Amino acid sequence: MTTTTPAPGGLTARATGALRWSFLNTVVSKLGTMAVGIALARMLGPAEFGTFAVATVALTAVLSFNELGVSLAIVRWSEEPGRIAPTVASLSLAMSALMTGAMVLLAPWFCAVMGSPGSTPVVRVMALSVLLSGLVATPAALMQREFRQRERVVVDQLGIWLGAACSLGLALAGLGAMSLAVGRVVGAAATAAGFARLCPEGFRLGLRRDLLPGLLGFGLPLAGTSILVFAVGYVDQVVAGSRLGATTLGFYVLAFNLSSWPVFIFSLPLRTVGPAVFARLRGDVPATRTEFRRLLALLASASLPVCALIAGAAEPLVRLVYGSAWLPAALALQLLGLGAAARIFGELAYDYLVINGRSRSLLVVQAVWLAVLVPALLIGSHEGLRGVAGAQLAVMAVVLPIYVGLLRRHGLTLGDVVLPVALPGAVALLLLVATSALSAAISSPLVACLACGGVATIGALALLWRQRASLTGLVDTRRTA
Repeated sequence: MTTTTPAPGGLTARATGALRWSFLNTVVSKLGTMAVGIALARMLGPAEFGTFAVATVALTAVLSFNELGVSLAIVRWSEEPGRIAPTVASLSLAMSALMTGAMVLLAPWFCAVMGSPGSTPVVRVMALSVLLSGLVATPAALMQREFRQRERVVVDQLGIWLGAACSLGLALAGLGAMSLAVGRVVGAAATAAGFARLCPEGFRLGLRRDLLPGLLGFGLPLAGTSILVFAVGYVDQVVAGSRLGATTLGFYVLAFNLSSWPVFIFSLPLRTVGPAVFARLRGDVPATRTEFRRLLALLASASLPVCALIAGAAEPLVRLVYGSAWLPAALALQLLGLGAAARIFGELAYDYLVINGRSRSLLVVQAVWLAVLVPALLIGSHEGLRGVAGAQLAVMAVVLPIYVGLLRRHGLTLGDVVLPVALPGAVALLLLVATSALSAAISSPLVACLACGGVATIGALALLWRQRASLTGLVDTRRTA
């Protein structure tokens, strides 16, 4: 006999509420930091921005391995997380301190390789963010597990706005790229203070040796995967900086950041909710498939039209927002905007596979990805910015089928992966053609952006209307017994 009962704890309702808060948090954060970033880019120019980009690559490299991946075990833990939280906090803090020291010592060598020796002081200042990141890893994971995104809004906004105000003030005082580094550290410190106020239990230290094998067994493969994820995500910037120079790296990073708007606004909020949802449903295959399709359809409907807009209107967008001095970035943005769509799908697949204990499989995927990407980038760099961006897009055609294959091996069908993105993908293709034509036909960047934005908005709203049940939480995950 078959019956249906709601998923335990009203999971879908809680997840939908958390997703709303996370989406609001991300949109407010990104709109604010976008405005501040535009002001700073215009004030500093491509050369200083390139110096900061070198430091950001170094910081991201260290953060990818920072706390050994053990904090995610709290989200996945099937029992009361308080049992492992002190040990996770101790591991995270110890590893962060070690990585902070390594970043400070190796900064001169890294900056020389990147062709920007003058970036060394900026890298060393930003190393303090590594220590602060490890300090808050456990409280952040605890809040994610319990869908406490509403409280997380307060913490994140505090750090973002204090950091942004600090960077703007120091930039006006003439500190150049260092203003961005100091602002980053101030923001991270404010975030740590917010976590200490709202989730003090996450800062409790302790060490249970009987838990170490299980935590490290889960975290180390994930940390290794994270290093490869970093390499895949940032080797293009390493190639651009080392072979084309820091100023060209500034152009490329600006284009990459613009192309990442859909990732930050749509994928990042989902990633604060999706892992917890998949963890709660682990073992219930029908419910997991339903939830994956729902999340993927919602994500594709919201993000793919924006990716098409960014790619199609790249030139007027850069010219209007950042000024003519940054126009070379449009060459890369046209292709990186398309690549963002693939990145969004890859991140959802990554989270699903991690929560289902497939971190070793992901390690293999990232290794293959990197092995194909590095030679492609080196070849593409001979064509400048556009060649580096084109190499990224070409390699995605190799990697995405691998992700689809892994999802099929671990509980999903081809229809679960393809059908939710079919209609959004077709609409995005039409929007790409339309926005490209409008950009070429309209000389005024303001008018071109308004026209392209209007067309993309119509397409996105039509798709989101079809997903209104998911947006309002009316679709319940059901359990079949």
